Amino acid sequence: MDQGRKEFVSFSPLADGVRVLTLDRASKANALNAEIVDELLACVTQAEEEGCRVLILSANGKAFCGGFDFGGYEDTTPGDLLLRFVRIEELLQRLRRSSFVSIALVHGAAMGAGADIAASCTYRIGTEAAKFRFPGFRFGVALGTRHLAQLVGMQRARDILLTNATLDAATALDIGLLTHLTNTDGLRAKADELIGQIGFLGIQARNRISHLTAPQNDDGDMAELVRSVSAPGLHDRIAQYRAGH
Repeated sequence: MDQGRKEFVSFSPLADGVRVLTLDRASKANALNAEIVDELLACVTQAEEEGCRVLILSANGKAFCGGFDFGGYEDTTPGDLLLRFVRIEELLQRLRRSSFVSIALVHGAAMGAGADIAASCTYRIGTEAAKFRFPGFRFGVALGTRHLAQLVGMQRARDILLTNATLDAATALDIGLLTHLTNTDGLRAKADELIGQIGFLGIQARNRISHLTAPQNDDGDMAELVRSVSAPGLHDRIAQYRAGH
């Protein structure tokens, strides 16, 4: 995959071993259709193959990522919807287990799978405009749940998911969903500061740190996702969710 502009993302070098991956579907709040997820996975693969040490994940427009793109879901088969959610789960797992350090720059709303993408990054730098919501269980989809609990604690994760809470930036920082809070102009500066602190730590050390600081249950997470999406009535559940019920 060539570096540069894709249909929905841009991917470019910033410095030695540092790459910037930018969501660029601002007219749709960077919502995740099948194509953008495939492009993100391809960029993550390329970053790994190139021996990238730090991947910065940013977004154009007002929102960081509006989550799963439900456009046209009525005409999508249950099997195709399942595949789309599986690909998102693959993306989350790749971000969490990659040899590179990932830094999410969250300048606006991160909703649903978009919040899960941010949460899957090693560092999560937000502005005051950042906000998060994890509504997947409102339509019966278990995505990123175990990792959220690891980040913020079991009880907080339960409260967030049971009440469908929207978390502002200050709350997100307080509970560990954000690692840093700054103003818009300071996002890249804070990322650069972290990159300098990480330095040229070797790939084996990065992999070992990732492995030893997070429980490994990728297969279990994927199985839970598939069970939740495969339960009968997914289209009806999505319709009820979108109608506000």
